[in-house]
Amino acid sequence: MPAPVSPGLLNVMAREVAWIRSNRVALLLVFVVPLIAFSILTITFSNAVVRNLNVDIVDRDHSDKSLKFIDTVDASPSVQVARRSSDLNGAMHSVRSGAAIAAVYIPEDFERDIFAAKRPQIVIFYNKQYFTPGNVASSGLQAAIKAATATMPKTPGGSSSFTPGPLVTEQYVLNNPALNYVQFLLRAILPTVLHVLTAIAGGYAVGSEFSSRSARDWLASAGGSPVAALVGKLAPYFGIFILLMVVGLMIIHGLNQIPFRGDAVLMGASACLLVVAYLALGSLLQLLVRNLPAGLSLTAILCSPAFGFAGVGFPVLAMGGFARVWGDMLPLRWYIQILFDQAARGVPTYDSVKPFMVLSALAAGYFGLCWLRLMMIGPNPEQKPKEVRPVTPRAGIVGAFAAEYRRVLSDSGVFGLIVLAPLIYGALYPQPYLGQFIRKIPIAVVDDDSSNVSRQLIQMLDADEATRVAVRPNTLEAAQAALARREVFGIVGIPAGTEREVLKGTQARLPIYADSAYFLLYNRTLQGITESVATVSADLAAGSARENGSLRHASLVKSSPVEILNQPLFNPTGGYASYVVPAAFILILQQTFLMGSAMLSGVAYEQGGRQARRDRGRPSAVLGQALAHLLLVLPGFGLYLIILPRFYGFSANGRLLDMLALAIPFILAVSCLGQFVGAWFKHRETAVLLFVGVSLPLFFQVGVAWPLEAIPNAIRTASLMLPSTLAIDGLVRINQMGAGLADVWVNWQRLWILAGVYAALAMASAWFAGRQANAA
Repeated sequence: MPAPVSPGLLNVMAREVAWIRSNRVALLLVFVVPLIAFSILTITFSNAVVRNLNVDIVDRDHSDKSLKFIDTVDASPSVQVARRSSDLNGAMHSVRSGAAIAAVYIPEDFERDIFAAKRPQIVIFYNKQYFTPGNVASSGLQAAIKAATATMPKTPGGSSSFTPGPLVTEQYVLNNPALNYVQFLLRAILPTVLHVLTAIAGGYAVGSEFSSRSARDWLASAGGSPVAALVGKLAPYFGIFILLMVVGLMIIHGLNQIPFRGDAVLMGASACLLVVAYLALGSLLQLLVRNLPAGLSLTAILCSPAFGFAGVGFPVLAMGGFARVWGDMLPLRWYIQILFDQAARGVPTYDSVKPFMVLSALAAGYFGLCWLRLMMIGPNPEQKPKEVRPVTPRAGIVGAFAAEYRRVLSDSGVFGLIVLAPLIYGALYPQPYLGQFIRKIPIAVVDDDSSNVSRQLIQMLDADEATRVAVRPNTLEAAQAALARREVFGIVGIPAGTEREVLKGTQARLPIYADSAYFLLYNRTLQGITESVATVSADLAAGSARENGSLRHASLVKSSPVEILNQPLFNPTGGYASYVVPAAFILILQQTFLMGSAMLSGVAYEQGGRQARRDRGRPSAVLGQALAHLLLVLPGFGLYLIILPRFYGFSANGRLLDMLALAIPFILAVSCLGQFVGAWFKHRETAVLLFVGVSLPLFFQVGVAWPLEAIPNAIRTASLMLPSTLAIDGLVRINQMGAGLADVWVNWQRLWILAGVYAALAMASAWFAGRQANAA
């Protein structure tokens, strides 16, 4: 028989390892849930480059020229011609219903106007509400149309007068030249998922001492030392989550063969600090409230929106004051900066010292607060639990409705998830994105020409809404050093002799270096630079011609005989918040409600055992409970889809009846899903432990942020089992895109089917529990 371990650090560690091995939920939380989330995300982003997005073509000309343009569009790798509508109404229906992400309109007399040098327009209508797929489709269509235009023979005739040479940009994509979405998104999302689970695991480990275990025994096993108690308890989780960090790195750099460019030692130390910080944060919240369900709910509310504040999707430089301050207090924000600087951008180690020091301070600060709080409650670690009178339901639908309503209002954990959490998320989640647009991105200009043309170009770059000239270094090396320090995010080179080439009538090439580590910054920087160069080039070609005069028109025809009009739909200003927040609100509504609904089943089991579980699964009870949930969640639905979009200035079409018709089966489906999965839970906190970590992976299954065409069929089919997949797509199309219920009829039908299936499963689970009770 082994000798007993004396009180101290090792004794606490041995006690915690034994508890993890004996606790099925803890094993699921620290092993199964992270690996499932990693697998879903890895498969979702297995197509690193987006291809074959569906577009609709409206060809009103039916000429050889229009057919040539259509064939070129269909040959583009990023889009494919899926439909051929006869008019714009049909094309708009295709876009609203999801059959196409974009439409191309070729006008009547297109071929004739080309030969007549009238510079006809081809109009691209693309769904800007579905941000990433819409932008990819727009870029692909523009490139295809420009390629078709470039193959056209030069228009005969015209003036023989001198025309200055054009300014032509040569784009050099830095850090992610293939524009690989795995390298951009997956690299950031994996640690984001892991940081939520780390905080939840730390909170569960400490909070369980105030519920199912004994805080006195915990401190006694540490010999009364708060430091030994904390370090010993959290050490096993530290080891587990560091191993999961390694698994994430293997997925990125091994499975996907993405190169690592930076300091591996610094990156490893940063990962250790991230894990320590979030283990400490989750523990601190539990020590403050000493209530496991309430502490876990707080942890979820604080950690779940952290991805937005980390600056991956929407850059920190475009955030408002509150979002920057809040983000600076989150360890994830600094870890992501180190991760991208080292792994993606390969900057020198000393350029990552500042974020590393801030991350170290946050980890030490949160752990220090844990230690102080444990010192304060050490003499009396356990507080007397509040007595909660069990709710005894009456028979029938009305009785189940009333009992469920009282149970929600009397339980702080459930009330916090179903009622309070939507209010908190409604205020907190949109904060990083409220700036909507990225303006005045700093760039560097290396002017080796020092001519009138170069000065005109610099003035135009500085005047553009997207860019500002922040640095004027003398050499490209100095500009690249500024880019490594995040002082600039793009570089424009103006070689010596640029003005001379323009005056000779030949092309003057301008090298453009753009940092693609952050896609939104890259696209916006490139947009501002290319717009400025095109404007200066057009001004030089037109000379002293009037803005709308024939000479300017002739110069435009000579440079491009077909004009491309790029028209964004549904989110015409391209606001980032207008895209991400409406869809995220619906997912938040599902996740908070799902956890609350499942938690109610755990509450009932804690109070009444298997008999209570069986009673909750009677057909009348399932229906009554679902109706109670519907009444409780509808205010949150109104807040997220009616009030807050108008408060924040997002587009909303006000189709209240259509939204309500889709929201009712959505809420009922989530309610029945929660009742079904909750029927297997014996403790109220299990729902939060198992569901909070999968929220971010679910967001990418809908098609709003990541195109459905890029998601493997197996994942797309599996995601249809979740109400959020159908509800987000349908409600965004109704509220933001002006679709009617007929346009999302399939979503409506499938949501009712899900509600019926999950209701039947909830009843079957109760029957199975009844059989277990009778057998016992």
